[in-house]
Amino acid sequence: MHTEDTHHIEHKRPKRYALAIAFGSMIAFASASTWICYRSMQAEAYSRYMGIRNVVAERISRIIRGVEINAYSTFQEVEANHGTADEVIEALKRKANINLDVRGYFAAFEPEYFPERGTWFEPYIYQPEKGGFDFRQVGSARHNYFTSDWYKRCKATGSIFWSDPYYYYDGTAMSGHYTTFVKPLFDHKGDLVCVLGADMKFEWLSKELEWVENSCRGNEELNKHHLFKEFDFSSIILSHDGNCIAYTGEEAPNIIKDDFKSNLTKQKRGVARVKINGKPYMIYYGPIEFVNWYAAIAVPQWDFLKPMLPASVIFLFIAIVGMSLLWYELKKR
Repeated sequence: MHTEDTHHIEHKRPKRYALAIAFGSMIAFASASTWICYRSMQAEAYSRYMGIRNVVAERISRIIRGVEINAYSTFQEVEANHGTADEVIEALKRKANINLDVRGYFAAFEPEYFPERGTWFEPYIYQPEKGGFDFRQVGSARHNYFTSDWYKRCKATGSIFWSDPYYYYDGTAMSGHYTTFVKPLFDHKGDLVCVLGADMKFEWLSKELEWVENSCRGNEELNKHHLFKEFDFSSIILSHDGNCIAYTGEEAPNIIKDDFKSNLTKQKRGVARVKINGKPYMIYYGPIEFVNWYAAIAVPQWDFLKPMLPASVIFLFIAIVGMSLLWYELKKR
């Protein structure tokens, strides 16, 4: 009897070892398959959303570069004709209608440069809401441009740049969020004469973002292999410090992640997990040429991970079926 029990136990051991090996193999298979699927989803999402980001960046950089080229033309006209205040105004008027993406051109002169014009002489040729171009003298104690960041930075560095976004308010339709392309004008002694500038409002940015999004969502070829995703994404334009300049959607995004924002200051591109208005997102970002801004595509994390649920269920089902068949075969022996 003892011999039979021993034989019975020894007969069960191979079955247990086989089951253990099979169970481990199935778990390894399911884990490896899930990991490979996850990495594939990452690669697909990176390719898709970085591609959309690149389209956004390219369209914006092309407009920015067009503004710069036309602004140089206007600036050169003022540089060649600034003997009197009236010559400056006429020079601005001659070139103002070259680029309709610009809200206005100006020349902000040093105090008392033209004594008859007082401390603040800043002629401004701008596009009103009705169309065309009008002239205003905007420099005043209320609009003391000498204290503006773009003026102080341009005077201190003597360089050409796009200003950080700012809000201008004068109680008229001119009020709004702007960025300014500025260039200093120096005399033969090296003293600053004025700061020349071209203003852009941000409405066109949101329109560009919406155009790209609608084009991508309506692209059947791009969305052929949807993999259970809804492609719920939004486009964002960020300043170098991570603040939002323009966006699509109803709520301005507040991005929380310090190391992501530090990457912006280093002119990096990539993907990061962040929280936007308290919700988890994947964000695909990179710099925009000619300007110190970033184009980013924000994707809800639930949409990014959605293909993993059916894939994990399928892998688990295969593992369970495999284990069941093995158990059945071993039990028959």
